[in-house]
Formats: sequence, C-alpha cells, structure tokens
Amino acid sequence: MTNKFDNWSRLLRVIERFGKSINGFAMQIGLPRAENLYHIRKGNYGISEDLADRIIKQDPTIDRTWLLSGVGNMLKNETLEQEKLPFYIDEVEEILPGIGCIEPSGYLELPYKTNCDIVIRSFSRPMSDTISAAQDLFLKRTDIDGVVQGNEYVLMLNRPTDNVIWRRVRWVAGNTNQWRLVARNREEFHDIFIDKSEVMQAWRVIARLTVLES
Repeated sequence: MTNKFDNWSRLLRVIERFGKSINGFAMQIGLPRAENLYHIRKGNYGISEDLADRIIKQDPTIDRTWLLSGVGNMLKNETLEQEKLPFYIDEVEEILPGIGCIEPSGYLELPYKTNCDIVIRSFSRPMSDTISAAQDLFLKRTDIDGVVQGNEYVLMLNRPTDNVIWRRVRWVAGNTNQWRLVARNREEFHDIFIDKSEVMQAWRVIARLTVLES
C-alpha cells in the first residue's frame, strides 16, 4: 500500500532539483497559489494531472509515470544516462570562493545521474564520523530561499574569516531568518548561529563518500 506521504517525498525531490523554495517553485511552474503544495506535504492531496503537466512543461526530463505513481525512475532513461562531474581535491574552504576560476583536479565519471554540480574532497573534522577520513562531497548549488531545515549544506558567508562552513542547518525557534549550524561532531564543535542575510551561496550536500585511508 502506498503511503500518502510518498507523494510529497517525490515532489520534494522535484523541488530540490529546481533549487527553489516551495513558494518559488509554485511561481516557476505557474501555480496561482502554493497552498496545494502544502496540502500535499500534509498528506491531504495527491499529485494531480494538472500539477504533473506544469512540472513536466518546465522540465521534460522528469518521468510522468514516476511523478504520478512512484513507479520507475525520476528521470526518463535515468539508468542509461551518465554524468561527468568536475572533481576538486583541495579543501572545500579553498575551492568554493573561486569556483568559477579554479580548474578541477579531474572529472568523476558516473554511470548514473546525481543532479549534482561538483564534487569536492573535504577533511572537515566537525562533519567527519572518523578522526582522519576524507570525504568527497557531492554538491548542488541551491537557491538560498530553497534551503530546507535538517539538510546539510556548504554555505559561503559574507564574513572576512571562516566564510565557508559545512554544517546541518536548523532554524532558531522556528525563525527561518535565523539559522543554527550544527556539526556532526558536537562534542568538540559548538553550534554556530548566523543570520540568513549573511549567506552568499548555499550548496546542498546531496551525498558524501567517506574515503578510508589504507
């Protein structure tokens, strides 16, 4: 039996693919009101034929059957598509500020689509599960208004120092303009509090691959 919240799970993947907030996504696909999307999130509505048509008009690569029923893959011919992502071996704090000017160390070829923009190797202790392991971060540039609480992001901040931070984002007392940045290693690293206006760029961590040293 299909869970009523599966509709929202699929729709959220689409919204994240567009890199928008819920309201921004509604505007892009031409919905007069975003209220129906919130009803889907609550499990009150399913994904209608009209909503599917609006989404596919903006992104024809999304599979209609998957969108309406969850059957198959999100993207048409997804299993046949390959992806070549620029890979940077240097620390993420050094790469992101000059991402448009720095040549990648190489390219990571994958037999499937990840919807990522770049891969950067990080040695960040606040977000590491082990003491010395490096992690390859699969990053997707995201609209700042599209940042979702509970997800991990690499944020570039308007600060003279410590201006690139990888953390999990939480709201402060439900205020979406006040962010609490939470490390995985909370025993050694305290939460960081910032104002949304400080954020210049947001990169969603789609996946992270731990590189174990031999």
